[in-house]
Amino acid sequence: MNISQIAKMAGVSPAAVSRYLNHGYLSEEKKVSIEKVIKETGYIPSSQAQTLRTKTTKLIGVIIPKIDSDSISQVVAGIGEVLTKQGYQMLLANTENQNDRELEFLATFQQHMVDGIILLGTILTAKHKAVLKALNIPFIVLGQACDYASCIYHDDYLAALTLTEYMIEKGHRRIGYLGVTEKDYAVGQLRKQGFLDAMSRQNLEIPASSMRIGSFYMENGYENTKRLLADCSDLDAIVCATDTIALGAIKYLNQLSIKIPNDIAIAGFGDSRISSILSPSLTTIHFYYRECGSEGAKVLIDKIANPSSPNKSLKYGFELIKNETA
Repeated sequence: MNISQIAKMAGVSPAAVSRYLNHGYLSEEKKVSIEKVIKETGYIPSSQAQTLRTKTTKLIGVIIPKIDSDSISQVVAGIGEVLTKQGYQMLLANTENQNDRELEFLATFQQHMVDGIILLGTILTAKHKAVLKALNIPFIVLGQACDYASCIYHDDYLAALTLTEYMIEKGHRRIGYLGVTEKDYAVGQLRKQGFLDAMSRQNLEIPASSMRIGSFYMENGYENTKRLLADCSDLDAIVCATDTIALGAIKYLNQLSIKIPNDIAIAGFGDSRISSILSPSLTTIHFYYRECGSEGAKVLIDKIANPSSPNKSLKYGFELIKNETA
């Protein structure tokens, strides 16, 4: 079944069927006739043919660092909500926190005719910059600031400063820190620096042994809390770079029957769903992840419509969620 056959059965021209499929102007009578034939025959237009006609695929490539993350799922939900309303479909690529795979997926999407790319950035290297600047399709980076592309990111530094200051206000003085690699500028560098500056402002000691760096996973929080307390048994609080790391820390403390927050207070970042149903509930930072995703999708769609438009940069704020672990 093709357009010509549909046109013959509907008593209209092939051009009329083409206009119908591409949402062009048609009289109501012709619309009804064409729609009736399409429903009766179950005709589905060729996506390849539509791509050739319109020069668009209505596909957006979305590259994420991991799929089992509450924050990532919120961003993706925001992206999907906007894309669906605008008639786009999402192709999701999961890198499993393997930085080089971001480059592979960028190349794959470039070759396979997507209309645009959304990169949830982790570690933006010189290679990333070169690959992104060489793309001939619109793209946007979420979660990391960059000066060569449209980007939407969070105020990680001020969030960490505010959270640590709150822990100090609660009376904690010997505070440990569990972070991630500083190659990740937002989560690794900025959150750590916010913690350090808040401690420094109060002239509080920060021994090297009171800080541990690892992965984004809960297992890291568990193992690094064990190491942290082995070296610094007098800690009265731990700030964790993510809620997931905080969950690992809580698991270890619970196994040792260390009371939270009476013995050791805990705080994280992300305001994950599980943080509010824990007992005690986790003190954390709420970032506007879903809004970041939806706004990122809007910016990208605008860029697709107007490729010569200037890049946009937007920094979202945060909320301190004062729960029970601090």
